[in-house]
Amino acid sequence: MTSAVIAKPEAPAPRKASRESRREQLIEATIDTIAACGLSRTTLTEVASAAGLSHGLVNFHFRSKDGLLSETLLYLSEEYRRNWTGALAAAGPSPAERLEALIRADYAPAISTPERLKAWCAFWGEAQSRPVYQETCGANDAAYVETLQAICAALIAETGAAHGPARVARILRVTVEGTWLDLITMSEPYSRDEALATAFVCAAAFFPTRFDASGRIEKLPARGARPQR
Repeated sequence: MTSAVIAKPEAPAPRKASRESRREQLIEATIDTIAACGLSRTTLTEVASAAGLSHGLVNFHFRSKDGLLSETLLYLSEEYRRNWTGALAAAGPSPAERLEALIRADYAPAISTPERLKAWCAFWGEAQSRPVYQETCGANDAAYVETLQAICAALIAETGAAHGPARVARILRVTVEGTWLDLITMSEPYSRDEALATAFVCAAAFFPTRFDASGRIEKLPARGARPQR
């Protein structure tokens, strides 16, 4: 009787996972450091201290401050992309359901923490002087804008709303970004729920039969009925 040969697990897998987790740990520490200190005062030493790791380990993974900041922006950009595409994948098929999903996604607790919003705003402030930051997010931003415009175009066709889809989408987008700024710059900011309601009121201004301050109107008004304000 021959004995069975038991395959040994491959050793490199845990090491790879450990390396990836260390990178993520350092990037999360970078987000917190940017939120506390701003981009200019963020240093590898500060990040290492926030992560509870050595300065040498930061150098090993990212080589330089510029490399670390670029990777952090890419991490935030990919996180944001996964968030809104995941929300759309789980949404219903109607344009109103899809727009509601996109708006709610922008206020998801995981991506709209004060630390993440401050980090985003710090990168926005440097985008003009550092083209690499624009390049890092360009494709993701374009995909989001194109998707939002397509949804707005479908809603305009469905409701007969005025204005072009590009303009409506732009107003919705800057409203969301404006509330993000309010949440981190006001001395007494309103709540995330109020920010979400503000974005829905913006949607209701263009599509009053589909949205109100609480989100999508579940039951559409009868034909000829006036929408409730």
